[in-house]
Amino acid sequence: MSSFEIESWCKPDPQGKSLPMGLIHFYIGGENRLKLEEAEERLQNDERLTELRVEVDQGSLELVTPPECGPLADCYLRVYLRPDDRRGQFHLIGHRASDGILIYSNAVLIDGLM
Repeated sequence: MSSFEIESWCKPDPQGKSLPMGLIHFYIGGENRLKLEEAEERLQNDERLTELRVEVDQGSLELVTPPECGPLADCYLRVYLRPDDRRGQFHLIGHRASDGILIYSNAVLIDGLM
């Protein structure tokens, strides 16, 4: 199981700039890790795909958002390949429960998971 505490961002206006929100904390392990590895392999084997969405249960992530964020209404992991070396990476994406604003984390390399 890998634990992350990385920067998170909100995007109040789809056409505007993202704003930093502080650190978000979550775990990736077990079935979620396998789903990420399978998504990475699928992207590497099918050049028509540019990204995949991996559905996750928020409870399995043990998600802790910054105080100014509060709970998320939903979340998933977006998987894509880095263009230079085609290594898979992912980031958490969700919507703030209070107002539906887009929330996301910085990216993490899949092969960096323990």
